[in-house]
This record gives sequence, structure tokens and C-alpha cells, in this order.
Amino acid sequence: MTGAPHSLRVEHLDEPLGIRTTAPRLSWRLPDGAREQVAYRLTSDDGWDTGWVPGGGHLLVPYDGPAPASSQRVHWWVQVRTDLGESPVSGPAWFETGLLAAEDWQASWIEPGRMPGGPAGERPAALLRAEFDVDRPVGAARLHATAQGLYEAFLNGGRAGDAELTPGWTQYDARLQVQTLDVTAAVRPGRNALAVVLADGWFRGQIGITRAADQWGDRTAVLAQLHLTHDDGAVTVVGTGPDWRSGTGHVAAADPIAGERWDLGRLPRGWLSPGFDDSGWDAVQVAEHGLAGLVDSPAPPVSRVEELVPVSVTRLDADRQVVDLGQNVNGWVRLTDLGPAGTTVTLTHGEWLGPDGDVTTDHLRPAVPFLPHPLPAGQVDTVVSAGVPGDAFEPRRTTHGFRYVRVEGHPSDLTPDDVRGVVVHTDMRRTGWFSCSDERVTRLHEAAVWSLRGNACDVPTDCPHRERVGWTGDWQLFVPTAAFLFDVAGFSTKWLRDVAADQWPDGTVANVSPMPRSEGRDSPVAFLNGSAGWGDAAVVVPWELYRAYADTGVLAELWPTMVRWLDRAERTAREQRHPSRVARRPEPAPHERWLWDTGFHWGEWLVPGEEITDFGAFVAADEGDVATAYLAHSAGLVRGIAEVLGRDDDAARYADLADRVRAAWQAEYLDDDGRLTPDTQANHVRALAFGLVPDALRPVVAERLVELVRKAGTHLGTGFLATPYLLPVLADTGHLDVAYELLLQDTEPSWLAMVDRGATTVWERWNGVDADGVPHESLNHYSKGAVVSFLHRYVAGIEPVEPAYRRFRVRPRPGGGITRAEAAHESPYGRIGSSWRLDGGRFALTVEVPAGTRAEVVLPDGTSTTAGPGRHEFTSTSEETR
Repeated sequence: MTGAPHSLRVEHLDEPLGIRTTAPRLSWRLPDGAREQVAYRLTSDDGWDTGWVPGGGHLLVPYDGPAPASSQRVHWWVQVRTDLGESPVSGPAWFETGLLAAEDWQASWIEPGRMPGGPAGERPAALLRAEFDVDRPVGAARLHATAQGLYEAFLNGGRAGDAELTPGWTQYDARLQVQTLDVTAAVRPGRNALAVVLADGWFRGQIGITRAADQWGDRTAVLAQLHLTHDDGAVTVVGTGPDWRSGTGHVAAADPIAGERWDLGRLPRGWLSPGFDDSGWDAVQVAEHGLAGLVDSPAPPVSRVEELVPVSVTRLDADRQVVDLGQNVNGWVRLTDLGPAGTTVTLTHGEWLGPDGDVTTDHLRPAVPFLPHPLPAGQVDTVVSAGVPGDAFEPRRTTHGFRYVRVEGHPSDLTPDDVRGVVVHTDMRRTGWFSCSDERVTRLHEAAVWSLRGNACDVPTDCPHRERVGWTGDWQLFVPTAAFLFDVAGFSTKWLRDVAADQWPDGTVANVSPMPRSEGRDSPVAFLNGSAGWGDAAVVVPWELYRAYADTGVLAELWPTMVRWLDRAERTAREQRHPSRVARRPEPAPHERWLWDTGFHWGEWLVPGEEITDFGAFVAADEGDVATAYLAHSAGLVRGIAEVLGRDDDAARYADLADRVRAAWQAEYLDDDGRLTPDTQANHVRALAFGLVPDALRPVVAERLVELVRKAGTHLGTGFLATPYLLPVLADTGHLDVAYELLLQDTEPSWLAMVDRGATTVWERWNGVDADGVPHESLNHYSKGAVVSFLHRYVAGIEPVEPAYRRFRVRPRPGGGITRAEAAHESPYGRIGSSWRLDGGRFALTVEVPAGTRAEVVLPDGTSTTAGPGRHEFTSTSEETR
């Protein structure tokens, strides 16, 4: 008998608790060995039965049973017919709704009776609590909670759930996430206590490179509602309201960037449990914040994902010790030895050590042209011990990007047993792995993995310290790599909803999302928004999610955002000309109608050796080659998106736009002999990657790219935007050997120079740590780590042909002296594997193909075959593999 379908999921979630859609999409994997599904049958415990539905779809199939009510759990099963026959019914899966309508809320928003004050970065957290009685058995209990600020909820002394940094970071003016937590096990008969720690978070705390505060409000508030379902089906509701009390306690300051300060001598011990005397606390204030904009999250929560034992603790002098985790991470440390009562311990977090062996943070201090002076690096935590056995310090209202921690003020010699590094990020499911015979290349891959982990903290941040905001350009260039390594579908969808909410009426896409008011439409730096390559995230990211997960829903949801963005770019190209072009050519050429050469653009950004010495000139520069290239590229992608969505008229319109913009780019930047202006590596890479060069001229342009690489001493010369495409373009134009030479180059600028200088995450700048050992800016910045897609798709050879890898190709391209490589990817259909070994002239390849898919396997000698589900072995012998 065939096996049953398995790995059932709802939307992109493994635990769909508290969802706010009544028609979620269901997915499952086929029985092992099945080539294809020919029909499926879905049933649920609310009476839904599709009967047998013909078709092969088993990803994101809409539930169309009875619409569930608020707080209803629906169990569902699936049965399939495949080439193996009719399967047994699967095991059960479930989804459970949250509070779906405003009238479901009986609780009120409450604010602390006395709002914690002080300068930004130094504001205490508030403590809020209430008690209630339970007089009959409870079968299930759900806590629905959110906050303007960060909240951490407790029931009867224990934490409610294990999510961190709730409710998460969104564009709070439009979207505020509600968590639904299963607290059944914590409810007890008799007296119960519900308590909340409420801090500034992103809502009121410091964010971004300017350390702006109070961006969405200057007061914190919490909304919480506990539903107790009794054995007889009756429901008791307990919620925030005027009977709650508030005070301050041990959390003397809590800020996302500055850090957290505790004084455990001020901890009101027992406040989390029933029976605590809060009569001296303040009555809370009931607030009218409304219920509009409350949403669920399609992403997994931020969690403590891993704990690291320090590799060393070194004492520098009588007051200072340095903890080394051995790995650059995002998160915090847990300190379990706090010293005698009154001991003040200060923890300063950093990525690098100075020549004296002490933690240095100078490179993390924001120092940019529009700031009058460098700002503090932050990342400093302090704890004052109460001398109580069992006390531990673990800040949970801040995160830091660090490998090293300076510990000051501790009287004892700490050991690794006293400290743990707590790795904190969105709890995405790992889906991609790679290793090879070159140990440094494997280390480079792991550095990219850790950079993604360090910057997936509810939003895709650029770095976990200096700025830690969701730069659009960074994610658009890295999301194909990220989607191989982790399941980023829900994480990216959540963020894209902020991108859409942040879009201006004229179509401008903000530089970062969620966008703080200090950098938004009415700010002094508003003109910096709307850059090509950054705003194009509104197109590129949904498209890449479709390619990785076959999610047409995200394409449809972001369609209006894409259209407004392209309309803006097209309108700007039509109506404006760059002053330098006007001076050279007073009468516009016909093609300029489609040339986008005005507005501010970040351009290639951080090209090796280029520094911004004149910010005004940088802002005024003509970046028409970059902007026009992206307009053509995005128009072409939107044409494909329109085809997927069945929007035939739109597909024709954007195909025409892409053709006209491409022709304009060629007229302005490409001559008849294939010479490009500007004559840079990045321009050549982009021209080839985006299909801007006619086929007849591609060899000439590729040869010139190689000449530019050789002219640079076989070093890359690309910055942010072109680097992901550099090695693939070389490989695809017949220069695989040059691609491998760049990959394995170990003098600056190069990837292996980072590895050789001790990088455990990818650096923002190519000289992130220079030859003298001096760090520069962020050492945890995934953008340049996009190169590892070359390892997945060219070295190991796994590349999608159809969305979600329903059809894929395995075509390893050995080179660079690498004699072994293996990669695996957990696709939506199942595990894909490619493992090869080269021994002399013999090439041996093992390919793993999941159920419901098929693979085209291409060996280095050109032999090609098709493989169905299962494990397959291939060998070849040819000159190409020697």
C-alpha cells in the first residue's frame, strides 16, 4: 500500500494559531516515491468534504469549508491519488483563528498610570498586572495580546508563550500584530495573576542610524484578552481594563539600540503570581487607541533559537573581562553569576577586538554626512545584583549584534559556565545546506548563513547594530539566496505588507520598511527615497517568493504596489531629464522618453575603493545607467507576473514598456561595437544579467567584463547591486574559470579575504576589517553573501526550472580545484540533493528527487537525462572533469 500524504501545513506556518483569515491555504507533500498527484480529497471536522478533486495541485490549496468563527480550531485531513494508487488518509493537521472582528474584543487598551519617562534610550519598562478567579475547570485557554511598545506576558509566574520582541515591528500606523498564545497549562483553579512587562520597543524607542525615537507615539500601551473555555463549552473572558494596576520595578531602562538596565534590588518579588500586594501601585489609564489595523502575522515568531557556549573568557585587568562566543550573532547574553548584592555589572557588546584585546565599538557608531557628529554605538546592558541565589540577567527587550562582550565590574573570574550567548531571530525553518572540499569556501557559506540569521529579526535588517532597519535594496538582492537557505515565505510576506503600507501616493517605495517618520515623506531626507534597485524590491521580492514557493497570492496582493512603483518610474523618465544631459544635449533624443536619469539613486553602492567625499555631488549624480536598467528589468518581471495572474492586457503593456526602456538603455549606454558606458564591471554585469545586450553582442560585452576583472588584478569591482550576478554572468557567458578565480581570490577585495581575516559573518564593506586589523562599519551584513547562490546553483548545480522546484535542474559545474561538493534544499515538494565527487577524470554524482517532481540532470560532459522521484547515481569521464 502507498504511504499517506505528510508534512501538512497551513499558509507558510507550522503552527497556525491565531490566524485572521477564514480561508487559509493548505499544503501537503505526496507519499514517498509518487511521481505525480492526479486527485485529492480534503475533509475537516467541521463537515467540509471536497470529494475527489482532479488535479496535481498540493501547494497552497484554498480551504473553502464553512467559515470558522473567532477562536475556532479546525482539524483537517487529506487523501491523494497518485501513480502509486489511492493513499490512506493523512494524519490530522489544524488551524485556529484569532479574534476576527472588533466586536470580539471586550478588553480595553491600557497605559501605565504613570508613563515611564526620561530621555530616549533611558526609559524604564512598566509593570502591569491584574488578578482573577477561576471557579470551574478550564479545557482551553488562549491569550490574545498586542502592544504599542514591546510586551512580555506572564500567567501565574510563567511566561505566556516563547515568542520574543512581541508584538513585532510593523508600520504601526497601518498594521499592529496580535499574538494568540496557548496558555492552557498555566491556568489553575482559584486565584490567577496575569502580568505584563511593557517597554518602548520600536514603537517609542530608538531606531535607525539617526537613533530617532517616538516615531509612532510617545506613550506605550497594551491590549490583552484571555479566553477561558470551560469543559461545558462556556467561555470566560478576562482582559485589560480599569481594574489593572501598574508600577515600575527592576527594568530601569530598555531600548532596542541602547540596551537594557536592571536593578534587581528593585524587583518586586512575587509580582507575577497571585496574592501579591499591589495596593501601592497606580491605577492604569484606559486609552482610546481603537482596534483598526490589528492583524496576524504570516511569519514565524522571533524566538531564542540557539544558545552558544563561549569559547573563552579572558580577564584583561582587575575590572574587565572579555567573553568570546566564537561566532558573530544577533541576540543577547544570559549571565547567571551576578556577584554579591550591590555588584554592578556592565556588558558592552561588539563584533571585534582592538589591539589591546578589548572590545571595540567605534566602527559601529553612526557617522554619516547628514549627522553633525557620530552617535553612540549602544549595545550596553547593565545589571545590579540583589545577591539572591538563582537570579539571572537576560535582557529580552533589546538585541545586540556581537561576538564579544566586555564584562566590567564583576568581582569574580567568570567561566564559560556563567555565560551563554542567546541567538535570537525569526524562527525560520532551515531549508538549505552546502559544503565542499575547500574548507574556506564552506566557511564562507556558513558566514552567509549566520549573516542571514543575524539580520532576520522580524524584519530583514541591514545589520543588527548600527542601523538595524529593513532596507529594501538589501532584501531584494539577497532574497533568492535566503529562500534556498531558509523558509522565508511568511517572513518576507509580512515585511512586504509594510512595504505596501509605506508606499507614498505618488508610487515612491521607501528606502526602509517599516519607515520611521524621521526618514519618511515629510522628513528632511525624504528625497533619498525611491531609489532604483531599492524600490524595485516591491517587484523582485514577490517574484522571487513565487519562484521559490509557487505563491501566487503574494503576487496578487502586491500587484497594486508594483504598478504604482513602475508608473512613478515611467512618469519620471518621461517628464524629467538630468541637468548634465540637458547641458550636453539641449534637445532630447527620442529615446529619452524612456530613460530614467533623475531623482536620487544609491547606485551600485560601496564599490571597492570608492568613497563618498562630497555628499552633495553624490546626491546629484546621474545614475541613469542603473535606474534605466532596473526599470527595464522590473517591467519585464511585471510582465511575467501579469501572465501568472491572467492579466493579459497588463502583460502586453509591460512587455512593451520593457522593450522600449531596454531600447533606450541601449541607445544611451551601448554602441554598435558592444562598448558600454560607464565602462565598469557593475554595468557590464547588469547589462548581461538583465538581458539589456542584444545576443550578437553578448560575447563582446562578456569579454570586456573579463578584461576589467583582469585589469583589477583578477579582483571584483562590484558593490551591492551587481555582486549577486557577477559569478553567474561569468559562468553563463563561457568564463566559468574566471568565476572560480574570483570566488577563490584571497586578497582584498574578495570574499575569502573576509574569511582569512576571521569573519564569521559577511561584512558590509569589502575592507570591513582592513589589513591592519581595523574594523570598518558593519561586520554582519548579508548583501555580499549573495555569492553563495553560486555555490548552490553552479557548484552543486541545483536550480529551479518551475516555481517551487516542481521541475528543477541539477547541473554541477566543477572548477577551481574543488573535488567534492554537496548541497541539499528542502523545497515545498520535499528534499532535493546534489552530491558529487571528482577523482581524476571520473565524475560521480548522486541526485535526490522528491515526490511530485522531476529533475533534468546534466553532467559536465554534456550528457543529459531526466530523473523522477528517488535517489539516482550518475558517472561520467571526460576532459571537462579533469
